[in-house]
Amino acid sequence: MRLLLVEDEKRMAQALCEILRLEKYEVDHFDNGLNGLAAIESGIYDIAILDVMLPDMNGFEIAKQARIKGIVTPILMLTAKSELDDKVIGLDSGADDYLTKPFMTKELLARLRALGRRTLGKADGILSFGDITLDINTLTLTCITNSQSVRLSEKEYHILEYLIANSGQILTREQLAMKIWGFDSDSEYNNVEVYMSFTRKKLAFVEAKTEIKAVRGIGYEMRFENV
Repeated sequence: MRLLLVEDEKRMAQALCEILRLEKYEVDHFDNGLNGLAAIESGIYDIAILDVMLPDMNGFEIAKQARIKGIVTPILMLTAKSELDDKVIGLDSGADDYLTKPFMTKELLARLRALGRRTLGKADGILSFGDITLDINTLTLTCITNSQSVRLSEKEYHILEYLIANSGQILTREQLAMKIWGFDSDSEYNNVEVYMSFTRKKLAFVEAKTEIKAVRGIGYEMRFENV
């Protein structure tokens, strides 16, 4: 799961990035409002964590502008203010949840898990498509027709998760590269090809009929043909 963190306090941002990466989240960090808005508008993030007080544009305005442009990414707002009016402003701006500084790490992670389940639409942590399931917690791919399972690498899991979340759509190599490796990555598009090959081999290993189809000159899509 890829997170966007927009926080201008350097120490806070470093600490949060370290905590979230230890929890196996992919995290991109920006330290000002304008870059944060551009990032959330890319649509590649599963959850956005926005500080309220930011240079250029505050977190309330980022949330408001993102919602106006149709971005549905869940937003967790961070603020040093605890007044009810500030919480109301944040929620009215489009935030889904609100956390007041200072906060406990356990509470932050619990809020993110709740938002993550809402994003994926599965309270039990299981994603399904065609004849396969993905276990969010163990990164396990299972074919439901024969109960054959295999453990996925993080990149393989994120590829399947992204394809399933966008089933019925063709995802370009550029979209996949940004989603899986992020803005700051210097990865080339051939990384997409390499990990796509690994992921297809895992699907073949469990003998799934669900396939990742290449669409010439465009990208990839998830397909299931039960014949």
